[in-house]
Amino acid sequence: MKKQLFFLLLLSFTSIFSQKKYSKEFSITTDNDLYLSGYQDRYYTSGLYLSYRYISKNNHKKSLKKIYELELGHQMYTPFKSVVRFIEEHDRPFAGYLYGGFNISNFYSNNLILKMGAKIGVIGPNSFGRELMEAIHSLYGFNDVPGWDYQISSALALNFNASLIKNIKPLSFSKFDVNWYANAKAGTIFTNLSTGFYTRIGLFDLIKPENSIAFNGNLSNKASKNKSNTKEAFFFIKPLLHYNVYDATIQGSSLNTSSPVTYQLNPITFSAEFGVLFTLNRTHLGYTANVYSKRLMNPDVPHLNFYGSIYINYLFN
Repeated sequence: MKKQLFFLLLLSFTSIFSQKKYSKEFSITTDNDLYLSGYQDRYYTSGLYLSYRYISKNNHKKSLKKIYELELGHQMYTPFKSVVRFIEEHDRPFAGYLYGGFNISNFYSNNLILKMGAKIGVIGPNSFGRELMEAIHSLYGFNDVPGWDYQISSALALNFNASLIKNIKPLSFSKFDVNWYANAKAGTIFTNLSTGFYTRIGLFDLIKPENSIAFNGNLSNKASKNKSNTKEAFFFIKPLLHYNVYDATIQGSSLNTSSPVTYQLNPITFSAEFGVLFTLNRTHLGYTANVYSKRLMNPDVPHLNFYGSIYINYLFN
């Protein structure tokens, strides 16, 4: 009965939409393992991302449109429990990562999307990971977090990233499509390569990838060549294979080798994201479950872990 009510609400929400073109967007994304479990609070335990996107006013000859993004992000990592006290029990380092970023997304007429960006920030005590977790624990009456005494040491964070998304036309239909996804990161925090597929299963006919909320392509203006914003509602699955070269939240920063707890990196990992995204007038919302394999060389760490994500995006002019 609850599932039926959910789908009825989803369908009613997505039936209310505007044909107006919106050129700007503000989004909040929050990650937490507690979104999937009432008792798990470990490893990648929390993420908060604020983004402001706006479409270029110029008409581009090579691309359908170009979208710029300003981003502020914060991530927190802990061992198997955030309240682990003794250093010998740390099966993963405590780490905080705070950054600001700028991204450019180019949407092309040949079902291709290219995204590039850069991030600058800090890792370690200067990221205020400990202070944020202590504030949250204090608010809810949880235990203190003395393990942050042994967190990854402070260092400058500078990272670059690029993503390529290509729709596979022979595998795509009105309510089902498959998109190849590839991503590369390089810098003082993460260096890795990822590849996989983003598959959408629509409740309505799917919007083309370059105009879809799936890839943050739903902004438009008078100069853009895409149609007006329209309703979307779909489930998706995104399995990825990762080749990992460097992760400062596990190995410590190469710019500061004084971190008291570090581990070797697992070079090959897997992740999968399952979720639902839908529009509600000028807002689009989403919820996903994320599963990922063990990222470091430690037999005490489980082979699979998970967290949930909540997306709230608001369009305006």
